[in-house]
Amino acid sequence: MFDGPFDVFALIIAIVAFLVAIKASSQAAELRRRLAALEEMFYAQRRVQPPPLVPAPVQAEAPATTAAEPPPLAPKAEPTPPPPVVEPVSPPPLAARAEADTPPPLRAPALDIREPGFEERLGTRWVVWIGGLALALGGFFMVRYSIEAGLIGPGVRVFLGGLFALALLGAGEWSRRKESISNIAALPIANIPAILTAAGTAVAFATIYAAYALYGFLVPATAFVLLGIVAMGTLAAALLHGPALAGLGVVGAFVTPVLVSSSKPDYWALYIYLAIVTAASFGLARIRLWRWLAVTTIAFAVLWVFPGLDTDDLQVAPHAFHVIAGFVLAALLVVCGFMFGPTVEDGEIEPVSSSSLGAYLFGAMLIVLSSAHADLALIAFTLLVGATLFVVWRAPAATGALGAAAATVFIVFAEWAVLANPDMLVLPGGALPGVGPTATGSSVTLHLVMAAIFAAGFGVAGFLAQGRSSSAIIPVVWSAAAVATPIAILVALYARIAHLDRSIPFAILAVLLAAAFGAATEALNRREDRPGLAISTALFATGTLGALALALTFALEKGWLTIALALMSLGTAWISLQRPIPVLRRLAAIFAGIVTARIGYDPRIVGDAVGTTPILNWLLWGYGLPAASFWGASIFLRRRGDDAPLRAVEAAAILFTALLAFTEIRHFATGGQMISAPSLLECALQVCIAFAMAIGLERLRLRSRSVVHDVGAVILTAIGGLISVFGLLILENPLIWRVDVGGAVFNLLLLAYALPAVLMLLLSYAVAGERGKAYANTIAGGALVFALAYVTLEIRRFYHGPILSSGETTGAEQYSYSIGWLGFGVVLLGVGILVNSERARLASAAVIALTILKAFVIDMSTLTGVYRALSFMCLGVVLVAIGWLYQRILFRRQVPPPAPQAGS
Repeated sequence: MFDGPFDVFALIIAIVAFLVAIKASSQAAELRRRLAALEEMFYAQRRVQPPPLVPAPVQAEAPATTAAEPPPLAPKAEPTPPPPVVEPVSPPPLAARAEADTPPPLRAPALDIREPGFEERLGTRWVVWIGGLALALGGFFMVRYSIEAGLIGPGVRVFLGGLFALALLGAGEWSRRKESISNIAALPIANIPAILTAAGTAVAFATIYAAYALYGFLVPATAFVLLGIVAMGTLAAALLHGPALAGLGVVGAFVTPVLVSSSKPDYWALYIYLAIVTAASFGLARIRLWRWLAVTTIAFAVLWVFPGLDTDDLQVAPHAFHVIAGFVLAALLVVCGFMFGPTVEDGEIEPVSSSSLGAYLFGAMLIVLSSAHADLALIAFTLLVGATLFVVWRAPAATGALGAAAATVFIVFAEWAVLANPDMLVLPGGALPGVGPTATGSSVTLHLVMAAIFAAGFGVAGFLAQGRSSSAIIPVVWSAAAVATPIAILVALYARIAHLDRSIPFAILAVLLAAAFGAATEALNRREDRPGLAISTALFATGTLGALALALTFALEKGWLTIALALMSLGTAWISLQRPIPVLRRLAAIFAGIVTARIGYDPRIVGDAVGTTPILNWLLWGYGLPAASFWGASIFLRRRGDDAPLRAVEAAAILFTALLAFTEIRHFATGGQMISAPSLLECALQVCIAFAMAIGLERLRLRSRSVVHDVGAVILTAIGGLISVFGLLILENPLIWRVDVGGAVFNLLLLAYALPAVLMLLLSYAVAGERGKAYANTIAGGALVFALAYVTLEIRRFYHGPILSSGETTGAEQYSYSIGWLGFGVVLLGVGILVNSERARLASAAVIALTILKAFVIDMSTLTGVYRALSFMCLGVVLVAIGWLYQRILFRRQVPPPAPQAGS
C-alpha cells in the first residue's frame, strides 16, 4: 500500500494529529459545558423575584414613576420593564440607559445539561474528527496519485502540498475567528478550527520533509530550520486552538532532528534547538497549566540524552549543556512555587515538579557513567545536584527530587567503586585489554571532593530543613536523604579505596559520621514538637547506629564483625530505654536480621579457622555472644511492651542459642570436621539439647507469655521428635546399623535412649495443663518408647557386646527381654502407685500388654524347654500380683460398718 517513506510518515503524522485532536476536543467540550453552566448561574441571579413581591424597593420607586401605580401587593402578569410611552421623570438618563441595556431575563439561553446521545455524538463530534483525518489523508493521497500518474513534477508537488497546508491553516484560523464573533451557544461539539489547523500543520510537516528527503530540494540545515519553524508555530497556535496543536507541535519539534539526519551530527546545534523547543513547550504548559505537555516534553528531552553516549568520542560539553539547560528551564517554569512555576498548596509534594528535576539528574548521571567519569561530566552532575538542593529548599513541592538526587549520587559512586576497582578487573591470567575502564581513568581527588560536598550538603541541609514545613512528609524526606546519602557515599569510597579490606581510617570516618548523626539526634530531641520531627529524629538515630555498625565493619573482620553487629542490637535496645524513639526498637531487630543473614552466608563464622578444640572455639564466640546479646536486647525491649521488633529479637535469641548448641555438637561429634556424616552420638546430643531447650522455653513462656517463646518451644520439640524418630530409631539405630555403642553401662545407649526418655517425660509434665492433652500424651508416649528401647538395647548389649547388629538371638536372650519388659512394667506400676500417677499406671499397662503379646506370639514359638515355662510362669505370677495390687490398694472397696444393735 505504501510505496515510500513519504506515505508511511504522512499516515503516522495524520493519525497522531487525529488522536491528539480527539483528546483536545474532549477537553474543549468540557470547558464549553462549564462555561454554559456559569452563564446559566449568571442569568439565574439576574432573574430575581418580581418587584411586587418586594415591598421596600417598590415603595421607594413608586414616587419616581407615577401616582397611579398599583399597590405593592397587586399581582402582575410578568416582571416586564415599564412601557416605553411613559416618560421617565425622576430616574437619571444613565440609570434609564443601564436599565434599558439589561438583557431580559426570559431571553437567557436554556442550558441543556443532558448527556449527549449516540446520534448527537455522531453528528457533532465523530464526523468532524473523521473529517479532519480525511482532509490530511486526502492531501497525502492526492500527492501520491499525482506521483503515480506522472501528472506533475516534484517541484509542483511540493508547491501544491505547501498551498494545501496553507489553505487548511487559513481555514482553521477563519473558522476560529468566525466562531469567536458568532452568538451561537456553546455546545459540546468537536473543535473544528483546531482540527483544521492540526491537519494543515501535519501537511506542512510532510511537505517540508518530502522536499528534503525525497527530492533533495532542501539542504539539511534549511530543512531543519523550516521544520523547527513549523513546530514552533504549531506550539504558538496552540495558545489559540487548544491542546491538540500543542501535542502535535511538541511531537513534531522533537521528532524533527530524527527526520533530518547527518553523517556528522552537530550536537551543539541540536541541543541549542532542543533548548529553544523545551523553553517554548514549558512556557506554553505554564501558561495553560497543561501537565501532560510538561511531562511529554521532559520525556522527549531525556530521550535526546542517549544519542552519542555509546560512541568512543563522546562530546561531554553539548550533552552537559542539554541537561543543564533543561534543568534550568524546568526549575523556572515547571517547579511549583519556584520562580515562574505554578502555585501549589503549602506542604504538598507535586509529582511533576519532582520528576522534572529527577529526570534531568538521571540524564546527567548517564553522561557521567558513559564518559567514564570525565571531569566535565562530574562537575556538571555536581552542579545539578547542588541546584536540586537549592530548588527543593526554596520550593517544597519538588521535595521528591531529593530521592532522585540521593539515588543518582549513590549510583555514580557505586559504579566508580566497582568498575574502577583494579582488584575487580584483574583476572588470574592478567588483565584483559578493553575489559572495563582503567583503574586510574578518573580523578580520585575530584571524587573525594565531590563526596565531601555531597555528604556535607545533604547532611547539613537535611538537618536545617527540620521544622520549616507544616507538612510531616517533607522534613522526613530531607532527613532520610541526609542520613542515607553520606552513609552510601562512605560505603562506596570504602569499596573503591580500601578494596573491602580492614581499614582503620575508614572506621574513624564512620565514627565521626556517627558522632555527627548523634549530635543531630540530640539537638532534634530537645526541640519542640513539629510535624515529622519524631520520625526525623528516629532517622538520625538510625544513622548514628548504622554509622557505628559501618565503623565496626571497617575495623573488624570475619567473626568479630558478627559479634559487633550483635552487640549493636543490644546497645540499640538499651538506647531505646533512654530515648523512647520507636525506630530504635525496629533498628535493634534490623541488626538482629543482619547478623542472621551473616550466619546464613557462612555458618562457621570464620570459615576454616574455627579450630578443633571442643566448646572453646570460634563457634562459642560467634554464636554465644550474639545469643547473649539478643537475650539481653529482648529483656530491654520487653520493658516497653510486646511488639514486632521484640518478637524478632526474641526469635533471633532462640535461633542463635539453638545454633550454638547444634553447631558445637556438630563440631564435637566430627572432631572439628563439620562436613562429616552424622552419627549416633551427634543425634543423641542434639535430641537431648532440643528437649532441654524446649523445657526451658516452656517454663519461660509461663512468665513472659511471649508468642515467640511459645512457638519456639513447639518448634524445638518438633525438631527433637524428628531427630529421635528418624535419627535414633531408624538412621542411626544400632540394631540396624553397625555402631559401636561402648561400655556395658555407661555407653551411647544411655545417652541416646535413656536420657531422651527422661527429658521427654519432664517435657510432658512441663506442658501438662498448659497445652492440649493430646500434645502432652504424645510426648509421654515418646518417653515410654525410648525407655523401653533403652531396656531392650541394654539387654542386647549384655548378650552381643558393643556391636548390637551382629550375632543370633538365643532363647536366654528372648527370655531376658520378656523378664526385662515385665520388670519395667512393674516398676512403672509401682511408681504410679507411689505418686498416684494415672499416666504411669497406664504406661505400665501398655508395657505389660506388650509383654503378654510377646509371650504368646514370639516366646511360644521360639523358646523351648525351661525358658518357655519360666517365661509364662513369671508372666502369670506378675499378672496375678498386679491384679492383687489393683484390688487391694488402688481400687479397694470400703466395707460398710455393721449396723448398731438396738439398745446399745
